[in-house]
Amino acid sequence: MEISRRQTLQAAAAAAVGGALTACSGTDAARAVPRTDHAAAAAAARPAGRWRLPEETHPHAATYMAWPTREIWGPEVTGVRDDIARIARAIAEFEPVTLLANEREATAARRACGYGVEVLPTPVDDLWMRDSGPVFVVGPEGVAGVDLNFNGWGKKQAHGRDRHVARAVLDHERLTRIAAPITAEGGALETDGRGTLLATKSSLINDNRNPGRSREDIERALKDLFGVSRVIWVKGVKNKDITDYHIDALARFAEPGVVVMSTPAAGAPRSPFTAAYEQARTVLDGAIDARGKRLEVVELPEPSDIGRHGDGFLACYVNYYVANGAVIMPRYGDRKADSRAASVVGDLYPGREVVQLPLDHLGEGGGGIHCATQQRPRAA
Repeated sequence: MEISRRQTLQAAAAAAVGGALTACSGTDAARAVPRTDHAAAAAAARPAGRWRLPEETHPHAATYMAWPTREIWGPEVTGVRDDIARIARAIAEFEPVTLLANEREATAARRACGYGVEVLPTPVDDLWMRDSGPVFVVGPEGVAGVDLNFNGWGKKQAHGRDRHVARAVLDHERLTRIAAPITAEGGALETDGRGTLLATKSSLINDNRNPGRSREDIERALKDLFGVSRVIWVKGVKNKDITDYHIDALARFAEPGVVVMSTPAAGAPRSPFTAAYEQARTVLDGAIDARGKRLEVVELPEPSDIGRHGDGFLACYVNYYVANGAVIMPRYGDRKADSRAASVVGDLYPGREVVQLPLDHLGEGGGGIHCATQQRPRAA
């Protein structure tokens, strides 16, 4: 999980930065989903308190994904596209899926994903819709989307197209765009839907995203944007992976009061992430949620056998995605660990089908199923 977990991609990304940062003036940008008068009128931020971020188990209207590009993924693009198509097809069995793809690649994306997946021609750099896309909130007026000003995880990767993805999705859906006063990503946020938010300091309280902003400043913004009253912070790890350690690779709410936490496999060597796990566990064991209740922590150990994958491979079961009627989660080939993880998740989400998918290429890119998806909730 060192930052080198994307080192095979970074050479291409670095070479593309100069052009990609201005790519929205090029061919794909000219074909972007146009801004409508409705969307332009709705673009201003709404007053605080009118919206809330629902839990992931809240019924979904759709799931959004994005089609990876050769500019970022280079020779790995074929394999990672296979993974993304596999995830899209699996989710489409349970709810509508809309996949964003550059116009020149839209036909290939449709062919790979099948007719059960809608392909929306929109300029994109990469596949991480959890981070580049809008974070959807619900309120008395229906559904809106928070644009968190995606900046390539602190300008670590080209994002000339991806920084416009949130706006493009909201324009297409004719939904209110809430302009955030901070920079963040959806993977940095985890909520119980009842007023409690989990987050890592390493990702949000970081000058590569929010220079000069204090914890209090950022916490106030999170509360205003997402309708929460309590933020539980864990330390995380800076500069060891491209996200500066998102919470969705560490701890997730299975329900209010119940957190499922990724833990190192038995016998795993110590690393900076080991200390982060330990610190987070101490915090969560003593934490009180917005309802004044202590949290129950359920451990979900990582696999010990990941085959030929390198040290940078993300083998993290908690990076699953909760769809309508299902939980879509990874399978890593460690039969004992895979089976145990499916059992734990099945117990946490009774009544939902557990679907495990191999993600050999996506994991090499340092991400997982949750990172590659973003849900649009139904109106409350």
